[in-house]
Amino acid sequence: MATTAIKPTMGMGDKRSGGSSNIPKSRQFKDKEKPTHIRESNIVAAKAVADAVRTSLGPKGMDKMIQSGSGDVTITNDGATILKQMKVLHPAAKMLVDLSKAQDIAAGDGTTTVVVMAGALLNSCNELLSQGIHPTQISESLQTLSEQGCKILEGMSIPVDLSDRDALLRSASTALNSKVVSQFSSLLSGIAVDAILKITDLKEAKMVDIRDIKIVKKLGGTIEDSKLIEGLVFDHRAHGVNKVEKAKIGLIQFQISPPKTDMDNQVIVSDYAQMDRVLKEERQYILNIVKAIKKAGCNVLLVQKSILRDAVSDLALHFLAKLKIMVIKDVERDEVEFICKTLSCRPIASLDHFVPEALGSADLVEEILTGAGKIVQVSGILNPGRTCSVLLRGSNKLVLEEADRSLHDAVCVVRCLVRHRALIAGGGAPEVELALGLADYARASPGVESFCIRCLAGAFETIPYTLAQNAGLNAIATVTDLRNRHARGERNAGINVRTCCVSDIIEENVVQPLTVSQSALSLSCETVRSILKIDDILNATHD
Repeated sequence: MATTAIKPTMGMGDKRSGGSSNIPKSRQFKDKEKPTHIRESNIVAAKAVADAVRTSLGPKGMDKMIQSGSGDVTITNDGATILKQMKVLHPAAKMLVDLSKAQDIAAGDGTTTVVVMAGALLNSCNELLSQGIHPTQISESLQTLSEQGCKILEGMSIPVDLSDRDALLRSASTALNSKVVSQFSSLLSGIAVDAILKITDLKEAKMVDIRDIKIVKKLGGTIEDSKLIEGLVFDHRAHGVNKVEKAKIGLIQFQISPPKTDMDNQVIVSDYAQMDRVLKEERQYILNIVKAIKKAGCNVLLVQKSILRDAVSDLALHFLAKLKIMVIKDVERDEVEFICKTLSCRPIASLDHFVPEALGSADLVEEILTGAGKIVQVSGILNPGRTCSVLLRGSNKLVLEEADRSLHDAVCVVRCLVRHRALIAGGGAPEVELALGLADYARASPGVESFCIRCLAGAFETIPYTLAQNAGLNAIATVTDLRNRHARGERNAGINVRTCCVSDIIEENVVQPLTVSQSALSLSCETVRSILKIDDILNATHD
C-alpha cells in the first residue's frame, strides 16, 4: 500500500484571515516541478538501457560478454538474453527488460529492435515534453501511432504459403544472420523449419506449441554435426543392454528398490539370521517387481527420477540386465509429458497398472557414442505423436548455449508464420515506410495530435540509422538514400549490409514475419505510454 503524507499549511498569506506566509515565494510551488523531474529521470534510465543494447542490432552488431557473480560467462548479441542477465536497478529501466521479454514470448525475434525503438520514441517524447505538450496528449498520439502503424505494415506485407519451404527458410535465415553462429544459418534454419513442419498440421494449425520440440545439447563436435532426429533422444546412458530391436517401452513412476519407512526410524538387526532374512526379503521384493515387468512384455524401461529414495537399486539393475531389459534411469519429471506424447504410452504409477496396453512400441532403441558422452536414440516409433527431437552439438559450452538460443529464435520465427501467414521486408525497410506513412497521416490530422505524430514518426528512422552505423556505413547518407527511395514508391528498399548499399531487400532474401514488426511496434508504444503516465515514485509500506 503506497501512501503520500501531506502536511496542512497554516497562514498561506490569506489577507482575510490576517495570516502572513513565512515560506518564500520561490519555494511555495517547488513541488509542482516534481512530476517533470520524475518523468525525466524515468526517460533517462530507460534510454540508458536502450543505448546499452543498441550496438548489438543487426547482422553486423557487436556481441556482449556477460559475467555473472559466480564467474560464468555468456557471449551473445540476443537482446532478451543481454537484458535478462544485466543487473538493472531503476524501476523504469526494468520496464524495458520486461518489454524485451514480452517481445521474446510474442514473436521470439526482434528483442533488440523493440528496445531500441522504445528508446527512440522516449527521446522524441522528451522533445515534445520540453515544448510544453501534456503527457496525456502524447500518450493518446502514441496509441494512434500504434494503430496506424500496424495498418501500414499490413499494407506492405507479402502473403506466404506454408507449403513453400524456401520462403520459410529465408525467414529463419534472416533471424539467424545476426547471431554469433550466423555461419551455420543454412543448417540451423533447415532444422527449425523441418521441426515446425513435423509438429504442425498445416491445414488446421493456428498455433504451435514449441514445447513439442525437444533440444538435447551435447558437448563435442561442431554445430555442423547437429541434426533433427525422427524419434526420441535421451541424454542418458543405457544400463544392462545397449541395443534392443522391436522394443516395448514402459515409463514407470515408482521405484524398484527396497521400501523405506514413512518416518525416519532405525531397525536394529541383532544376529546374522535376521540380517539374512532382511536381505532375502529385499531380494524377493525386487525380483517380484522385475518379473511383473518382464511378464508385461517390456524390454526397455524408462524410470522417472525419485527424490525419496533410489529409483533403481543396483540389485534391480542386475536382475533387469539378466532378463535383457534396457534401463534408462533419471528421467526428469518435466520430460514425462513429452515422452508419453512421442511414444503414445502412459506413465505407470504402480505395479498394478503395468499392463501391455500402457507400453509404447519402437523398431529400435540403441545407445550411441557422441563425442565424450553417450545418448540413447529411439527410432521407428509405432503411432508417433507430433513431436521431434534435435541433437545440438558444439565445441564448447559458450557456442552450444548460443546455438541453442539462436535455434529457439529461428523456431519462433517460423511459428509466427504459422500464426500469421505474411512476410515483410527486413533491412530497415518497414521502419522507413512507417516514418513516411505516419508523417503523411500526421498532415491530415488535426491540432496538436498532428505535431505529436509527426515528431514521433521520425523516431522509427533510428532503426535503419543504427543498422547502417553498426555496419560501418555513412549512416546519414544511407538513411537519406533509403528515405528517397521509399518516397519514390520502392517500399521494399532496405539496407543490404553485405554489399554496403541500399537495394531491394526482398530480392536479397532478407525477410521476416509480419508478426515480429507489428509486435515490436505495439509493445514499444505501450511501454512508452506507461512510462509517460508516471509522475511520481512512492515507497510502499511493509506490513
